[in-house]
Formats: sequence, C-alpha cells, structure tokens
Amino acid sequence: MHVASAPETIDFKQTVAAMARIRFEFANLTLDAELLDTPTARAIASALPISSSTLTWGEEVYFEVPVKLPAEKDARAVVVPGEIAYWPEGHCIALGCGRTPISRSSETRLASPCNIFARAVSDVKALAKVGAGTAVKVSKV
Repeated sequence: MHVASAPETIDFKQTVAAMARIRFEFANLTLDAELLDTPTARAIASALPISSSTLTWGEEVYFEVPVKLPAEKDARAVVVPGEIAYWPEGHCIALGCGRTPISRSSETRLASPCNIFARAVSDVKALAKVGAGTAVKVSKV
C-alpha cells in the first residue's frame, strides 16, 4: 500500500532571491553579483532593468537608481570589497572596491550606512577602470 506524504513546503520567493543574479554592464566591463535575501534586494530586482550614469568617490563607483528605500536595521558604512550596497540617502547603488576619502587605514568606508543587498562573484578591483560619467546597465541574468 502506498502512503502519500504531505507535500514539502518550499518558499520559492526566498530561494529565488537568494540565488538570483544580476549583471552590471559598464562600457568595457561586466560584473555579476548574487542577490541576498533582503527587502532591498527584492526591491532592486523588481526595478530591473536599470540604466544610469556612474559617479566616483575615491575607489567607489555609485549611481542613482529609481528605488527609494529606508536604511535596514543592519545597514553599515564600512563594507568589504565585493559587497554591493544601496545608499538610502542618495537612492544609489554603491560598489566599493577600495578606499574612499573618509576611509580609515585600508577599509572601504561609504558615505553613510548602506543596505548590503548583493555580493559580486568576481573581483571588484576591476571597477577602478570605471570613470565618472560611464553608462551602466543593471539587469537580471
């Protein structure tokens, strides 16, 4: 006799958010990132594709996006290169790849606390080649 078991419950929204990838396309550089399972990641993903123009601040590339979110409870200004952040005060995505004008020692310190919403899958040091005014497109992979 076959006994049916209860179907396994899977939270597809959480699984997809944790595994989804996005791509940043600059003039001659592409950077892929994995979204984390956060409210900011879900909001950014739902706004894609996004096109913008970059600004730089020390070894940080950032650009405005059409998403307005508050700081999350774990928002922070000091990030590890490769962590991709949303800057609530400027409504921007921030890609820190090294020191900024307010960094102490070798840390990567953004202007104010940011929501970490993704992690780059390759070395972000290549972003040093991206200058202010470079076109950027962010899309789902």
